[in-house]
Amino acid sequence: MLIKGMTLFLVVMMVLAMFGKLRVPGRKGTPRLAARCQSCKRPLIGRSPCACKQGKR
Repeated sequence: MLIKGMTLFLVVMMVLAMFGKLRVPGRKGTPRLAARCQSCKRPLIGRSPCACKQGKR
């Protein structure tokens, strides 16, 4: 019974993974997530300015 449950779980996970790949083929990262500071090249998180521009470095 335990083997059957594990097998069913793995099959369901494989089917979900296949549908996920079909839904978004070739999806790239959004520009907001890939935004970097112009002066120090650190990744920007949120809307606040970089720490190097606030003088907190």
